[in-house]
Amino acid sequence: MTKVQGSTVSESIKGDSLGQSALSEGVHWTSELMRKRHTGPAQVHKDWSSAGASTAAVHAGTLDDQASGAVGTPIYQTSTFLLGDEQYRSVEEGYARDRFIYTRYGNPNQWAVQTKLAALEGAESALVFSSGMAAITATVMAMVDKGAHIVASNELYGGTYNLFNQELPTFNMTVSYVDPRDYAAIEAAIKPNTQILYFEALTNPLLKLVDVKRLSEIAKRHQLRLIIDGTFLTPISCRMIELGADVVIHSASKYLNGHSDLIAGAVMGSRKLVDMIWPRLLTYGGCLDPHACFMFERGLKTLAIRMQAHEKSAYQLAEFLEQKSVIKRVFYPLLNSHPDYELAANVLNNGGGMIAFEIEGGDNAALDLLARLRIPKQATSLGGVESLISLPYNTSHAGFTAKQRSDMGINPGCVRLSVGIEDATDLINDFEQALNSILLENK
Repeated sequence: MTKVQGSTVSESIKGDSLGQSALSEGVHWTSELMRKRHTGPAQVHKDWSSAGASTAAVHAGTLDDQASGAVGTPIYQTSTFLLGDEQYRSVEEGYARDRFIYTRYGNPNQWAVQTKLAALEGAESALVFSSGMAAITATVMAMVDKGAHIVASNELYGGTYNLFNQELPTFNMTVSYVDPRDYAAIEAAIKPNTQILYFEALTNPLLKLVDVKRLSEIAKRHQLRLIIDGTFLTPISCRMIELGADVVIHSASKYLNGHSDLIAGAVMGSRKLVDMIWPRLLTYGGCLDPHACFMFERGLKTLAIRMQAHEKSAYQLAEFLEQKSVIKRVFYPLLNSHPDYELAANVLNNGGGMIAFEIEGGDNAALDLLARLRIPKQATSLGGVESLISLPYNTSHAGFTAKQRSDMGINPGCVRLSVGIEDATDLINDFEQALNSILLENK
């Protein structure tokens, strides 16, 4: 065993003997590559894999700086690093990801936050990106070949849909869009050239919860890889890798960072698959700046306790809204009325902070409600400490026709609310006054 730069790296990393063994066993391309990989890359740190989520969020990956004694990871604001024999060897022998060479390749701040993410998700490895879309693009392109086919949810984030609908066809790739709850249709959509299944754990805006275990079974049966966008559900809610996802993607601008002050993306999975994604990060240039990594790591430290506050306020507010006559329906995974309540009760440790609801009077009534609210801010995005509210018809789903939105179940008057960490009582009182003022005015 050879120790370098705080990582323990086996000499078998060259993989000669492992490669011959794997070939003799006839392994399939979706489950093996011909080189042994270690978790990481990581700096010297304790193993927090058996710790609770809040403990791991605080301590995993955080570097205790030996030079200064700083108890938090310093900002390594440098573009490049000193080269020596070991760095040159890492390039020659194919493990440059495990050495500091150039910040686009890797930086101590990137490693710190990546180690924390991997510990939280229960994954072997992680990567951070300059945006969620950078993470999605690099991951998808790493998992497919020219001419590939993808089976995906018909309720994707707009940026992902644009990638699939506008960019992939230039590589002769095609995508079939399927109801994320129709597992028979998902399996029926698989073709001989299908290579990945791509779904969001919780859809936007109607919060449909997908059964990752069932998707994983379908993927394994057809020798496919399963990519899950877990943005709406953090590792505090559900660890997608343990449910069978091959790769989990997050727009870290949302819950993971949690303060509406950073654009970032993250990918977690096996070391083998994340190593396949890493060259795309280099090629597409979506690396995350050291200072942004510092902010991201700081945000992650409070993830577990923030998610407790999000869930507490969201659940109470959802229950309140469900009792109001002017509200036609409420979508929140932990409500008994939610179509996926049984699945949510089985797989979610935390319901998160997203609520969708439909108000009587259509989009005009929804606009009126937003104008009367005092606490939630009218803004796109989600997952921040402050409550954010928006209407899908003029924000996230403005590019769809009214019929397309209706086909998705997004009816006039649909409101999306990202509940922050404000006190539930204050949020309820705010909605009470806004709804009452609408009722009084319409009498």
